Amino acid sequence: MLVVENTILSDDIFEQCFSCDLSRCKGICCVEGDAGAPLDEEEISIIEDSIEKVKPYMCHQGVECTEHYGVFDYDSFGHLVTPLINDKECAFVVFENGIAKCAFEKAFFDKKIKFRKPISCHLYPIRISTYNHYDALNYHQWSVCQNACQPHQQSPTIFEFLQEPLIRKYGKKWYQKVKKQAALYLVNKQKLTF
Repeated sequence: MLVVENTILSDDIFEQCFSCDLSRCKGICCVEGDAGAPLDEEEISIIEDSIEKVKPYMCHQGVECTEHYGVFDYDSFGHLVTPLINDKECAFVVFENGIAKCAFEKAFFDKKIKFRKPISCHLYPIRISTYNHYDALNYHQWSVCQNACQPHQQSPTIFEFLQEPLIRKYGKKWYQKVKKQAALYLVNKQKLTF
């Protein structure tokens, strides 16, 4: 693992290849699972402020769900998550040609809102566990993402693939610091294996 500032990052973030391919997985991570996507507390007010501009992008059931239950829910551990439609897909999912996409992201790319989507969605397959003084960043292995893990020529690592959301969460200086320390760490780790 690598410790940088108030974060602890697991090795596989720097070693595992990952490149999301919606044409293969069909955005199943927005549909499968035992709860909605994790939400940061500060994201709730952003979602509440944006929801009217996002509703035109949502499916009818998603709009009904958020109007009836609100824009967030709690999982079995009491953590904030996005609401689900009939305990299945995220209330903010929209299907295009059989592919699940995010209504927030569609509104964002149409320049209707400034919030792209929940950071947990943007960072996937990294999941963050928050403790008193640090965040633990771990690779969440899920069979639905198997195609994204197949190494191809010039396949990025998880860390490289998720550069934009990692910078969104922790900033450019943090990302560059991690990048430098990870390069040294991996060289030293490789030396130890020989």
